[in-house]
Amino acid sequence: MAVKVGEKKIEQMATRTERRLSMWWAVAPLFLLDAACIAISMVSAYRLRFYVLEYYADFSPAFYARLVILSIIMWETIFVFHRLYHPARLFSGQKEYASLVNACTSGTVGLILYSFLDRSIESAISRGWLAIVWLFAIISLGSTRFLYRRWIRYLRRHGFFVRRALIIGANEEGEEVAAQLRASPSGGIQILGFVDPAFATGTKIRGIPVLGSASELGSLVRRLGVEELILIPTALGRQELLEIYRDWAETDHVNISLSSGLYELFTTGVQVQEVGFVPLLSVNRTRITGVDALVKSVVDFGVAIMGLVILSPVLLLIAILVRLDSPGPVIHRRRVIGLGGKPFDAYKFRSMILDADAYLEAHPELLEQWERDGKVDNDPRITQVGRFLRRFSLDELPQLFNVLKGEMSLVGPRMLTPAELRHFGRWKHNLLTVKPGITGLWQVSGRSDLAYEDRVRLDMQYIRNHTLWLDLKLLVNTVSTVISGRGAY
Repeated sequence: MAVKVGEKKIEQMATRTERRLSMWWAVAPLFLLDAACIAISMVSAYRLRFYVLEYYADFSPAFYARLVILSIIMWETIFVFHRLYHPARLFSGQKEYASLVNACTSGTVGLILYSFLDRSIESAISRGWLAIVWLFAIISLGSTRFLYRRWIRYLRRHGFFVRRALIIGANEEGEEVAAQLRASPSGGIQILGFVDPAFATGTKIRGIPVLGSASELGSLVRRLGVEELILIPTALGRQELLEIYRDWAETDHVNISLSSGLYELFTTGVQVQEVGFVPLLSVNRTRITGVDALVKSVVDFGVAIMGLVILSPVLLLIAILVRLDSPGPVIHRRRVIGLGGKPFDAYKFRSMILDADAYLEAHPELLEQWERDGKVDNDPRITQVGRFLRRFSLDELPQLFNVLKGEMSLVGPRMLTPAELRHFGRWKHNLLTVKPGITGLWQVSGRSDLAYEDRVRLDMQYIRNHTLWLDLKLLVNTVSTVISGRGAY
């Protein structure tokens, strides 16, 4: 009876608003928004080029007015061919913006061709106007789509514009895929349940019900309004995969997706490459690639330079206090693991007594806590100045030099020693695909108050869900966390 009640509840969800709102309803407003952006860009470029900047040649206002009307039709047609209105390609970040730039460039070339073909033109089209139009269009269209994407993600988190999905296969990989998709509601996938004959119908795995076996797939798809089937190859036999694909590949209203089969590595991302007409999966060496990696590096370098210049008096004062407080070097070099498993020395103001490791070895109870938790409560090795520096994370300021050297990032997972990597188990490969950060999710979520399991979870959460906006949010939140001194030892 409980199983039937559960299924009835899922069926009722199919009649709610999110089922009636197809992704095409999210696409439709983009036509109007893009048309407005194109028109505004061209009119603004016209005013700037011919009335603000100096222009001595003759120009025809009627011709440019005609260009605006023509361009809206021509550019949006080009956008269609660049798949900028296809639901599967929308709201995908970097790829969408790259397609947008290419489409705007094609649209500008189209205007040049039109100017040659229109024999009624008395003078050539202004090259300055074209350049300004191209720049204004990219900025306005990109900004509008960015804001619109944020709005769609907000609606998705509230159940709108989502695709209802079943995961075929409830093994460990299926669990991880389901957990990641449920943790990212803005991705637009709503997991209804698992399909796997190895589990009894009604069984719940991480709170997600098993709804039946592959033989019941047809009735489940029809009854629940399923739009996405996510196949887990490691949970299915080859014949089962072929049969499911044969039955559903030609169905227009149901999309089939395959997990990579490498769920321990899916945080880094994979690419499909054809070699000798054979599709092969290649795993990305780094998690953050392309434009995101470039922008992150530029921000890291710029902020680090600015921070070192502004904070130079503070750095000098701290160095003097450390020297006066206890004997030993001002800077402590901690050997840690960086991007790609490459070791480097992370710089910190020394906050402990000399021979801190020997002191730990001489006190087994402290050593046991350190090996278990990666920290020691009320650590007797910390100096008086060091305790103050740690409370407000001032001891980590020299790591700005590590950022300049390209060894660290402003935001990222915690830097770890080789010995600490064991706590990450099979996930340690993922940790090595990004640079360690001065701050990160662990910093704003409790710092040293966190158990090792929580630190691992937060680091993996950051790696899987990295965006530039998450970095900016964490930088802002770090300030309030550090000021409060919460979780610092």
